[in-house]
Amino acid sequence: MEKVKVWFDQEGDYLEIVFESKAGYFKETHDDRVMEKVDQDGNVIGFSIMNVSSVGKEPLKVELIRKSA
Repeated sequence: MEKVKVWFDQEGDYLEIVFESKAGYFKETHDDRVMEKVDQDGNVIGFSIMNVSSVGKEPLKVELIRKSA
């Protein structure tokens, strides 16, 4: 069973979703509100959304692509 971790900071208006709990770093996407978290091999292991409350006002569409093993 795989667990997905979801963390929301209402005061900071920030949402983070992590698919795998391992070392990684955040990098930019084409949407300034979204950062993808990748491991050292470039595999997507999560993502974050800043200014979550703005999502209802402006569409949010970002593709996060996992590299093949």
